[in-house]
Amino acid sequence: MPGDDDSPGSAFGTNSARQPTLNAKGGLSVRSTRRVQEFLDENFTRKLALAEMAAVCGLSPYHFVRAFSRTFGMPPHQYVLDLRLDFAERLLADSRMTIADIAHSSGFSSQSHFTTVMKKYRQVTPLQARMGKFNAKVK
Repeated sequence: MPGDDDSPGSAFGTNSARQPTLNAKGGLSVRSTRRVQEFLDENFTRKLALAEMAAVCGLSPYHFVRAFSRTFGMPPHQYVLDLRLDFAERLLADSRMTIADIAHSSGFSSQSHFTTVMKKYRQVTPLQARMGKFNAKVK
């Protein structure tokens, strides 16, 4: 099941586990799913409060976490981390920005936090990811 291994994404790519299960029993409504996805896609790079995400759906934070997790197969925090990591990987591959600037642009509090999260969930450091993308383009 998506999220069982505590990893929000696959290495270098769009995460199919992020696709919602519409009409999941106890999950978000189709409308709430669309609204929260749009909200998170537009705001994932800034600090987000659980109450703010829940308000988008008109739910209490407690019920929001349960319904979100049933719909997306992962808790909201993990979903946001996955969005941030996907965005950061695109920046690493396609720009000459520093890793610190990419960390900041992706919504991480510091380069250290970005490196720790990327290593934990993608099994590579930002520099390794950048070099891997660079080497793939050279071949």
